[in-house]
Amino acid sequence: MTEALLDERGLSKLRWRCRRGLLENDLLIERFFDRHAVGLTVRQADALCELMDLADNDLLDLLLRRKDPEGALDRPDVKEVLEMLRMPPAASQVGH
Repeated sequence: MTEALLDERGLSKLRWRCRRGLLENDLLIERFFDRHAVGLTVRQADALCELMDLADNDLLDLLLRRKDPEGALDRPDVKEVLEMLRMPPAASQVGH
């Protein structure tokens, strides 16, 4: 069974929802959308929205692996999205 992809309207709303006050978070989130927007599923978008409920510093701690997801966020879908957010720049982008 394939997962439903997020439609264009949903993607637009998600991008708006993901705007952050902390530049470091914004940079990681923008890179996430550059890489994954086309294939983002509804399930992944829901997990990302849950991460966006966090305070900026708490989100940054998760993104930088200073902390692990706890409580309601300690789920496979949230961990999957975190790994997508944490991906280092592609080798072709390094130094260019």
